[in-house]
Amino acid sequence: MSGAEAPDAVDSRRPLWVVPHEVPAIVPLPSRSTEPRWVGVYRWAAVGGDLLAAMLGVSIALLTRFGYHVGSSYLVVSSVLPLAWVAAVALSKGYDSRFYGAGPDEFRSLLRAGVGLTAAVAMTSYVTKAEIARGFVVLAIPVMVVAALLLRYALRKDLHRHRVRGRCMHRVLVVGRSGPAATLCEHLESRPTDGFRVVATCRPRGDSNGPMQPEELAEPDILAAADRHAVEVVAIATDPELAGQLLRRLSWALEQRGIELIVSPGIIEVAGPRISVRPVAGLSLLHLERPSVSGGPHLMKAVFDRVVALGIVAVFSPLLIGLALAVKLSSSGPVLFRQQRVGRAGTEFTMLKFRSMYVDAEERLSDLYALSDGNGVIFKMRNDPRMTPLGRWIRRFSLDELPQLFNVLRGDMSLVGPRPPLAEEVALYAADDSRRMLVKPGMTGLWQVSGRSDLCWDESVRLDLRYVDNWSMTLDLLILWKTVRAVFYGAGAY
Repeated sequence: MSGAEAPDAVDSRRPLWVVPHEVPAIVPLPSRSTEPRWVGVYRWAAVGGDLLAAMLGVSIALLTRFGYHVGSSYLVVSSVLPLAWVAAVALSKGYDSRFYGAGPDEFRSLLRAGVGLTAAVAMTSYVTKAEIARGFVVLAIPVMVVAALLLRYALRKDLHRHRVRGRCMHRVLVVGRSGPAATLCEHLESRPTDGFRVVATCRPRGDSNGPMQPEELAEPDILAAADRHAVEVVAIATDPELAGQLLRRLSWALEQRGIELIVSPGIIEVAGPRISVRPVAGLSLLHLERPSVSGGPHLMKAVFDRVVALGIVAVFSPLLIGLALAVKLSSSGPVLFRQQRVGRAGTEFTMLKFRSMYVDAEERLSDLYALSDGNGVIFKMRNDPRMTPLGRWIRRFSLDELPQLFNVLRGDMSLVGPRPPLAEEVALYAADDSRRMLVKPGMTGLWQVSGRSDLCWDESVRLDLRYVDNWSMTLDLLILWKTVRAVFYGAGAY
């Protein structure tokens, strides 16, 4: 039924979605077993990259350990190791198309393969009593893993460029009622690099609560809609009517068609590591781990922060001294700008920055509020007349924030965390916003690598809450890595 026709009336005697109870084996079914061409290209490119990384690791290990005098036994080992590496990656699901271009699982599979291959080589050496030099193994496999990670990262970035242009996408049919289906569509298409393109939505009979995008379907038969639009993925939005045996039969039918089934539980802004599936009484129950805001992990984070901050101060001390002299000589006033900010649990502290404005900046602020380019809560101006020429330059590359390293050493701040707010900003917080103060504020964070001052207030809060709920050392390292790029390009810095 087309979107222009009236939807069927709700009939309480039949299910909202029509799914066959069973599909006889003799009935020919539409097949999606043939993968899209881009999947095969990506997989072979990944295999080629892994072989190249393995040969690079083996070559470096041989030359470093033996020079140009390599025994025949090591030539055999060097020939087998690249094939063993590809097999280890395959066993770790490193070539699973579900993970192409989205999420960390593709990279985790390479790390698992490295650990597994090391264990396999050690066990084989012990069982066969083969004398394989530890130096060879310790050098070959880490180089192999690092090279494979870099090559896979480059391959993923190339895939992302294609997806931004609308290519290499998975065709998706979204099933659900108007509200949840529209929300799921919005989330699936918010990041084209994840590779989902919603081509149709399928609603239950009688559900006419507003228009559906991109194409409204009143067709009640999910399988017919999936076949009609040649989709590769069926995404189920949260709905109590589409569960239990109905959902189970649907999964069977889609399996025979080679179509993937994904189900959205309606939980947003919760990262995968906090979610686990627990089988209870024949049910698959989602369990949400409590976010880690204290205890051992945060002690490790505090130690990491201080060690890294101390190292940065030691390495960049000439730069810090040079900037201090430049600020002192370029305009009158103190070198450091001190401001009270609110930290963890509402505790106030004095945040340090290199002064980037004239000394009367605070007195002139009231005259400029009407010209704010900020987000309604935070005052920002792209061309702030209170800023000194040097201050404009050091803000462009976030160099004015380097003295906050001493805040990190004192324990007031972290390297990564939510943005440190002013007391007047905290006074405007909604109930949910105050959750940002469960952890220490950071020199950088998700807000820093996602647009900084270009973000609206709601987006800034959403990113900070996402960080608090999903904190991990891996996330911190990823944000620190992305911060370097954000600072280099200077996007949103003013």
